[in-house]
Amino acid sequence: MSEAINGLEPKILWERFAEIAQVPRPSKKEGKIREHMKKLLSGLNINFKEDKVGNIVASIPATSGYENAPTVILQGHVDMVCEKNNETQHDFENDPIKLVRDGDWITAEGTTLGADNGIGVAAGLAMITDTEAVHGPLEVLMTIDEETGLTGATNLEPGFVSGKTLLNLDSEEDGAFYVGCSGGVDTVAEFDIDWTSNIESNKSYKLVVTGLKGGHSGLDISAGRGNAIKILGRTLNTLSGIGFSVARLEGGNLRNAIPREAEAIISIDSSKESEAMTIVSEFQKDIYNEFKTSDGGVKITLAQTEEKADKVFSNDFKNKIANTLLALPHGVIAMSQDIPDLVETSTNVATIHTEGDLLKLGTSQRSSINSANQYIASNVRAIFTLAGAKVETSDGYPGWKPNLDSTILKTSKEVFKELFNKEPKIKAIHAGLECGILEGKNPGMDMVSFGPTIEGAHSPDERVNIPTVVKFYDLLKGILKRVAESN
Repeated sequence: MSEAINGLEPKILWERFAEIAQVPRPSKKEGKIREHMKKLLSGLNINFKEDKVGNIVASIPATSGYENAPTVILQGHVDMVCEKNNETQHDFENDPIKLVRDGDWITAEGTTLGADNGIGVAAGLAMITDTEAVHGPLEVLMTIDEETGLTGATNLEPGFVSGKTLLNLDSEEDGAFYVGCSGGVDTVAEFDIDWTSNIESNKSYKLVVTGLKGGHSGLDISAGRGNAIKILGRTLNTLSGIGFSVARLEGGNLRNAIPREAEAIISIDSSKESEAMTIVSEFQKDIYNEFKTSDGGVKITLAQTEEKADKVFSNDFKNKIANTLLALPHGVIAMSQDIPDLVETSTNVATIHTEGDLLKLGTSQRSSINSANQYIASNVRAIFTLAGAKVETSDGYPGWKPNLDSTILKTSKEVFKELFNKEPKIKAIHAGLECGILEGKNPGMDMVSFGPTIEGAHSPDERVNIPTVVKFYDLLKGILKRVAESN
């Protein structure tokens, strides 16, 4: 067991989380964590079932005397976002996450932590062996592939769960209950690269944007952080006067993460090297000044590389891509007129990759209003179409409309106030929770979402606050006890 969790309470939750952290669980590659869960449940003599896509639901018997209480579903996802710092050596398909304690926080060594949503799943599993917990029948629903399309929830079989009350344990703010979320779509462009021969006397250089915070493309989109792909495009634009060529563009890894790093392999006449270095250096100062408050670690570097390119983008194709990167919107499009400080609509320029003769550019759009989401996706699609790309827009996922008259919300608020002597915040989130999908598959389901404080989700800076995990687990047990006793 990891030394980082020694002495932490609630002990049973942290032990389950540390166990989960030892098991690789990238999105779409959850085989190892699924086998771990099935082995764990079998060893604890807990009945469970698995559907055809890999979602697992465990049936936890009620505390003695509460067998007739309504069934409550505890829901979380087993996959995690896999991001690491460039200098970190880590294989997410085989290596365990290395937990680190830093004061009141648990983080990871150079990688994402997986508290999103490992802490929520661990809390559900803790109920199996917590002899002090009082609850009615529980269903612990563990879905797959939440982070790259919510496909686990989308493909959940009808009737897979029986409960009509659901506690989603995938929120990241202590003291808040979430009652609504945005829907989202992905808009992806594919360009056929128009190649030309490189000038043999030209030298190759690597243009790199690094040092950005990145983060969740919904939760962190309003923070004004830099987007490495957008900054790379702007840098290329500043170099337009020196006649360079582009051999490769790379940046970003995930549709739901603000890209932290991006790079280009470019070809320059050696006589223009000094001028190019000066242009990049001056632009680095401008970008640093622009983002010094929200993202002050940004760096842009240009250095000669041995990666010699025999062919490069044609001048017309290079200009087309540079202009596309400049034209694509990124960030907050509209704020909610109903809920203070809630981002209503946004878009994220997420990925760019050179793959053989194709250049692929990925974006994602979010909104709590379906028509607004379709509009901004159409906006992005139009830019791609004008640039001559093949464009695909995903079917997307639905939002979750707030129900402020919810019975479980009322119960949760009462328990929170009794435990902590203050009122909780009632919020909606500019991110995709599985609640909207699950509600559609189980009409009439009553839901609320909550969790401890998690910062930096989807980036190597991810960390979870230890004191708020204690509060989160006490709150979970308090809500389950109240539901059981109210029957």
